[in-house]
Amino acid sequence: MKIDDTGAGADKSMAASQVGNTTKALYWVAAVTPCDKAGRFDPGAMRAIMEWHKQAGADGIVVLGTTGEFPSFSVAERKQVAKTVLNNKNGLNVIIGPGTPNIAETIDLAHHAEAHGADGLLVIPPFYFNQPPIEGLTAYFSMLFDAVQLPTSLYHYPQTSRVPISFELLKNLKHYPYLAGIKDSSGDPVGYSEFVRTFPDLNMCSGSIKNIGIALENGMGAILGEGNAFSKKCADIFTAYRERGDWRAAIAKLIDAQKAIDDAAADASYSAAQKYILGLEMGMAEIYVRAPYVQLTDAQRSSLKAAFERIKATEK
Repeated sequence: MKIDDTGAGADKSMAASQVGNTTKALYWVAAVTPCDKAGRFDPGAMRAIMEWHKQAGADGIVVLGTTGEFPSFSVAERKQVAKTVLNNKNGLNVIIGPGTPNIAETIDLAHHAEAHGADGLLVIPPFYFNQPPIEGLTAYFSMLFDAVQLPTSLYHYPQTSRVPISFELLKNLKHYPYLAGIKDSSGDPVGYSEFVRTFPDLNMCSGSIKNIGIALENGMGAILGEGNAFSKKCADIFTAYRERGDWRAAIAKLIDAQKAIDDAAADASYSAAQKYILGLEMGMAEIYVRAPYVQLTDAQRSSLKAAFERIKATEK
């Protein structure tokens, strides 16, 4: 059964059975990568986190993205993370981030994801390079599309990658049948609206909670880092959308909850805060970040826990 992108009569149970990131109006968690205090990847925690998101109502999970701290893991470690997730999909739609600054490792990681049953890819452009020309970016992604046959979204996060996904690049790659769309984490509503208007046939996913409304108004999906701390609140938005409910009110609840967390530990890294709140939600041991991020201080933990308890109190 194909999802009704208008939100009418859609069956929630079908969502994760669709192919990769081409099906629209789905909610993916931009998942954290759990580590122990020594910085080692924790497969058991990863499996528990996936089950948590499944029970919360997520359609899928994106692994080894920005919130997943992908640049801090080696190629071998990234394969271990991907294999752990793909061996424990449990009906979730799984998208893997294989992006690196060099095409050889990117293709290697994409092949690994394909071989182990990934549903799709989310690929950041080759970062670090100083304003790579459109011809070079087109060549980079063309080599990937020629090598791997998985639905692939391009990752637009210029604040971090320093390399934007442009309209010209998308138009240059539009002939590839596995171009699924983008994830726009820029947070710019004007720019995101232009992406949606220019490429309505692709899945132009919002990576920012500020732009979920624009996404759903146009039948697009979302990949949300806030899903770590607030997976059910994110899922509730999409449930309301599909059931013709008040999905705007559900967005407001998510934004208010995330603001409370942001205000509680404004000087902490986003990934560290998301990991800590997720651990509190699940009642599990603290989930740690990797260098170059630093662990939360006791004061930050205390502030985040107080904010979390206030949020939970409002839900009763």
